[in-house]
Amino acid sequence: MAVAGFFVWRSKPSAQPLPAPVPMSPAAPTPSPATAKVTVHVTGKIRKPGVYLLPTGARVTDAVSAAGGVSRKASTGALNLARKLIDGEQIVVGAAAGQVLSGPLTVDPAAAVIDLNSATTEQLEQLPGVGEVLAARISEFRASRGGFTSVEQLREVTGIGPRKFAEIKPKVRV
Repeated sequence: MAVAGFFVWRSKPSAQPLPAPVPMSPAAPTPSPATAKVTVHVTGKIRKPGVYLLPTGARVTDAVSAAGGVSRKASTGALNLARKLIDGEQIVVGAAAGQVLSGPLTVDPAAAVIDLNSATTEQLEQLPGVGEVLAARISEFRASRGGFTSVEQLREVTGIGPRKFAEIKPKVRV
């Protein structure tokens, strides 16, 4: 019993310190995530409608502010101002929920289909049930295999079981 107790005590995981960060050389031309940008089109009842370049991780409220704010008597009630922006999306300010606007149709980012081979980790985090860790695992899997050849390969990513795969499958493509 004493020997078994000793082995159980020794098998407990212990915290390991992280290695010191490796400084990047100034000659490296790779863009850092801090300088990455998303392009969004802000339209509707806004003071300065147009296309805006905002930092990755910006929210809808940042896009509305960049466009000069909401015009008089307009409402942002149908917008989720706290949602993170997705590159290439259109934000329509002042439209009632479900209202069809004249002109080109807009795509709701929540209903958009994401390409597994070109999506950023931030875009992958927009998928149902995918957080920061799982998005990093998907990106790592993609990098180690040279990309996805089919959506079904998502099942091979650690942390994606049958239920989560069923939720994600209609929202991704290769």
